[in-house]
Amino acid sequence: MLRVDTVDLFESEAGQLCNRLPKDGCVKYYGTIMSSSDASRYFEVLLQSIEWKNDEAVILGKRITTKRKVAWYGDEPFEYTYSKTTKRALPWTPELLRLKAVVEEETGEGFNSCLLNLYHNGSEGMAWHSDGEIYLKKNGAIGSLSFGAERKFSFKHKETKESVSMVLQHGSLLIMKDETQRFWLHRLPPTKTVTTPRVNLTFRTIDVQNSRQGK
Repeated sequence: MLRVDTVDLFESEAGQLCNRLPKDGCVKYYGTIMSSSDASRYFEVLLQSIEWKNDEAVILGKRITTKRKVAWYGDEPFEYTYSKTTKRALPWTPELLRLKAVVEEETGEGFNSCLLNLYHNGSEGMAWHSDGEIYLKKNGAIGSLSFGAERKFSFKHKETKESVSMVLQHGSLLIMKDETQRFWLHRLPPTKTVTTPRVNLTFRTIDVQNSRQGK
């Protein structure tokens, strides 16, 4: 398995953000996009104001409830199905709208929804998967904003098994776009060294026409 050290790929000589993937997609890591104090303020507000619920998944025909908590927000009450469970989007909170605007300004992309995850400590993570659900915009961008504990985030090519990893900082932004979801899996591996919580916001674009036709 080829491993790529992404630390040296943060910026090009021209100071432009580089693609962290060697091929078949595009991942850019912006690093921290706000001050530590602002990031901490948003972190505390999100912990208190978001309607967190334990996530559910169907594995081998059995429905399980995870320790990790999730929430789903959007422009409309979009339905979003993954792991054989369906969620209906809640209306945006003022803080989420402000953060969406920040991410849109930084990336030049537009988003109409956000899936949030709350990991209470390093024992909670996310297994290998790709965000290729049918209602998401094809090859659309996903803006990932992280608050709280720094955690390792990994990618693995579906065919070649090449891997890329990076540490996502408090108040940092990462974007995945183009054919990333088609060719790469990603995960948040569990770790025993992290004892504090992390909140992750993944801003997405639901294909509205496709979503309505599916109802």
